[in-house]
Amino acid sequence: MNKWTEILFGLILILASVLVWGYSYSWGAWDFGTAAWEFLKGGVIWLVIMVGLLFLMLGISDLKE
Repeated sequence: MNKWTEILFGLILILASVLVWGYSYSWGAWDFGTAAWEFLKGGVIWLVIMVGLLFLMLGISDLKE
């Protein structure tokens, strides 16, 4: 992947996941009411954040080359 594409994709994933996380926390739009759904939603958000950080680090390391 292109280094700039990796950085852009990583930043988009991080920003989108933080916005969804903040929206669901403050407004309660995705309040499914069960502990299983809460665990699943939290896991998906952390997965997206980690993938975004991975792409961000890959893009930054490509900038050094």
